[in-house]
Amino acid sequence: MERGLALLPLLVGLLQPGRGHGGGGSLEVEPPEAAVALGGFLQLTCRLSCSDPAKASVAWKGLDTSLGCVEQAGESSVLTVRNASLADEGTQMCQGSCGNVTHLKTVMIRVFAFPDQLTVSPAVLVARRDQKVACTAHNVTPCDPGSLSFSLLLGNQELEGVQVLGREEEEEPQDGEDLLFRVTEHWLLPPFEPPILPTLHCQATMRLPGLELSRRLPIPVLPISTSKEPLVTTSLQTTPEQDSSLHPPASTLQPPPSSPWSPGLTPDNSSTGPCHLEIHQSPVPGGLELLCEATCGTEGTVHWTQAPGGLAAYEWRKAGTRAWLSVQWAKCSPEGWFQCQLDPGGRKTNLYLVPEMCYASTSPDLWTGSLVLGLLLLALLAYRLRKHCQPAR
Repeated sequence: MERGLALLPLLVGLLQPGRGHGGGGSLEVEPPEAAVALGGFLQLTCRLSCSDPAKASVAWKGLDTSLGCVEQAGESSVLTVRNASLADEGTQMCQGSCGNVTHLKTVMIRVFAFPDQLTVSPAVLVARRDQKVACTAHNVTPCDPGSLSFSLLLGNQELEGVQVLGREEEEEPQDGEDLLFRVTEHWLLPPFEPPILPTLHCQATMRLPGLELSRRLPIPVLPISTSKEPLVTTSLQTTPEQDSSLHPPASTLQPPPSSPWSPGLTPDNSSTGPCHLEIHQSPVPGGLELLCEATCGTEGTVHWTQAPGGLAAYEWRKAGTRAWLSVQWAKCSPEGWFQCQLDPGGRKTNLYLVPEMCYASTSPDLWTGSLVLGLLLLALLAYRLRKHCQPAR
């Protein structure tokens, strides 16, 4: 391939239009710039305009690249690429002759992969906080910054005050020969001041000659309330084949009846099935109690499967189609996703919890030590005052 490209300037110089005598004519390639999706279909048509069609000759010439399927039709030649792979990427050359005059046209075929597979981390942002966010495009190529770019949009405008922290590119495991990448952009976001009217989006854009494609993923933003109760949001239920786990898709989030929600998202409801899970929350002294309940009769068993920091950090119990979990603010439990599951069947549902009250607990030993130290200091101060106030003898 490199050897063929090195010879291209020499061939272009030898085959400039107008060499030879008689016939004239012109050569055109449609489209002049070609980009095709991996596994896609592409046709390139090379046409020669010649005053004497009987003297016209046009054909595709490959430079160490696959010529695909070529069809000749008089003064035109059609190159077809089916089920495009990365091996089809490269420079193709069309040569046309009109009498003794020879023409040459080249076109660069670019093969790309840009599926609608964006993910963000964390899955939910919180207003009035400096926070880091990462947006990842999966199974893409090419992945250089000139071809693939990322941005954070508030409405249709780029978010102001964002600090770019860096970019990571990793190979995705593939069964075939085509090499695809996982590309992640990291940002530090400024604090949001509610109300946030437009929806925040991560946008990835693929730009190639003759092509520009964009993918968007909404990022929910939870406002901070002034009450002492936590803000939560729950995801839709997931079937066993669609386990949302720690990062359910942002487009499937819905709020509980009492919680504010980032405008711009339309909550959905999947509770119309014959059996589904619901997570209820009840304030208790020093924290919150979560109840996961199956609304499908008395059959089955509900249990908690996931909590921030691990289930071992919480007190929970289960009884048939109900399971309870205690969240104590005094333990400073990390915010994140709670998940419960109904068996048999493996149906799951999730809840995202953002605690607003978090008090660090103080051990009794620390209180006792502080009290003893205070009494000693007080006794020392009283001794010095009494000694200072005694009359001299």
